[in-house]
Amino acid sequence: MPRPVPRTDVLLNLFGAPHQTDLVTSALRLASALLDRGARVQIWTCGDATRLTGAALGENKPRDYTDLGREHPSTARVVRELIEDHPDRLYWYVCRYCAEERGAADQIPQVRTRAPFVFAEHVNAADKSLLMGVC
Repeated sequence: MPRPVPRTDVLLNLFGAPHQTDLVTSALRLASALLDRGARVQIWTCGDATRLTGAALGENKPRDYTDLGREHPSTARVVRELIEDHPDRLYWYVCRYCAEERGAADQIPQVRTRAPFVFAEHVNAADKSLLMGVC
């Protein structure tokens, strides 16, 4: 039996291609700001945004050959660390159908994969919902 969706103050819905705009940066900054203020946040990714937490991303982005001495964390690492810093207030969900369709079914252990038909439960569990991106 699936776990019940915890009550949250905000649900951020990330849809669409995450790296064509500032979608990811804006969502992560908004989530961090809300968490810093004590809010409980859930994030639901759908479409290409399901790739943000793919296990294949590893810890770091590929190195920039113009600056070999500098490492940049992958989005999977940033999300993992954010969840670890706020384990009882941040919940990250991935649409299973979208992830499987994009070859991103293998996710980091800190996120939960959910069927799309339970999305309404997530909306109902949040006081506010914000859609970011286009699917």
